[in-house]
Amino acid sequence: MIQPSRTPSGDAFAEFAISVLRLAGHLTSEGDRLAQPSGQTSARWQVLAAARHSTLSVAEAARALGLARQGVQRIADILEAEGLLAYRQNPAHQRAKLMTLTPGGEAALAEITARQAVWANALGAEIGEERLRRATALIAELAALLGERRAPT
Repeated sequence: MIQPSRTPSGDAFAEFAISVLRLAGHLTSEGDRLAQPSGQTSARWQVLAAARHSTLSVAEAARALGLARQGVQRIADILEAEGLLAYRQNPAHQRAKLMTLTPGGEAALAEITARQAVWANALGAEIGEERLRRATALIAELAALLGERRAPT
């Protein structure tokens, strides 16, 4: 079977996608490094931040984070067992409890957020605000385009 060749634009997109995947790996590693002194990981940090950002069910948090519901449920249950997160009744859904941070969860998240601010400020200054905003806009545009193409018709 003959494989179609990529156009220069296709090559550029493939290189971009590979770069974004590499970046995601580095960001996860850095997130783990930033969260570790508080006894957390990048994944736990994301769930804690989602619970603080808005009162969400596990399924809603998973959608917002772009993660599998089962993975978020597993992490949320661990955080609850450790006293960092609590479940409360959801008036809109009897079985889908809402996540809320406990004082311990708030403290852990505050520690991580403080370390992340120092890290982000230093890296942002090195790369430059304008370049980062342009890159963010491009990634958001591609994410929206891919999301539209994935949506059922």
